[in-house]
Amino acid sequence: MNYDKNILETAKNTILTESDAIRNLANLLDSDFENAVKAILNSNGRVILTGIGKSANIAKKIVATLNSTGTPAIFMHAADAIHGDLGNIQKDDFVICISKSGNTPEIKVLVPLIKNYGNKIAAITGSKDSFLGKNANFVLNSYVEKEACPNNLAPTSSTTAQLVIGDALAICLLDLNDFSSKDFAKYHPGGSLGKKLYLRVNELAETNEVPSVQINTPVKNVIIEISKKRLGVTAVIEKDNKIIGIITDGDIRRMLENNDDIHQLIAKDIMGENPITIDGETMAINALDIMKKNDITQVLVTKDDKYIGVVHFHDLIKEGII
Repeated sequence: MNYDKNILETAKNTILTESDAIRNLANLLDSDFENAVKAILNSNGRVILTGIGKSANIAKKIVATLNSTGTPAIFMHAADAIHGDLGNIQKDDFVICISKSGNTPEIKVLVPLIKNYGNKIAAITGSKDSFLGKNANFVLNSYVEKEACPNNLAPTSSTTAQLVIGDALAICLLDLNDFSSKDFAKYHPGGSLGKKLYLRVNELAETNEVPSVQINTPVKNVIIEISKKRLGVTAVIEKDNKIIGIITDGDIRRMLENNDDIHQLIAKDIMGENPITIDGETMAINALDIMKKNDITQVLVTKDDKYIGVVHFHDLIKEGII
């Protein structure tokens, strides 16, 4: 195998060629794009994405993006459509056909059938003068000057352009539908992304022990409580669970450094007053901001101003928030 060619140079050229193609898409946008977005918004059906070959793969990704941002969409392979899957298209559905050339045999068969159904068609194509371009209601121009492939053959720049057009559609629809982070969380309940959007502090705290001592608790018992609950901290509370102080591992170390005899000491002698707290209904991601801002690894959690537990930096790591 010949390694004389500059691998990094080839990679950089590929990226730059595709980035130039994407940048030029902004110059190709016209009223057809805007009208296609409006037509989708006004439709009572779904968005059907179809294509053949690499364009079919791009269609699948656009479908996933639309669904996750609040626009119902399904994928229909162009070849399968003309062999039975055309029944996927319902009366009010909006169809997007993806094809670089716009002249593939499957597209030439499929488009007239869709038009006979009365459905609106948008074409994501690099050729406005193609069969697809001339027969679509809206043409979303994805023209690229050249593929990143040195032979100008393998779909690279063209498929990237198709994908970007799909993303632009999805984000426009998201914006016009006022799709919020709460809506996003509803469609992304799994994984770290979903947890950042819906996981609350009290859900983390309830899985931990709840270390606490009274103001007159002997230091020996304070150390036992911190060690037993294994969170590196304990709240100092009054009888009604009101927080009056906090004692951390660091406070214990400093006490041992500064005192030869600790037997007479109580929690009040070593606690920090006015500790930072967080309401249990706060989003877990906000707990991370508080920890970073105050250079701490634990936060005492409250509900109705009463102590209910601790959230630790490690809890955020475990849940993928970090």
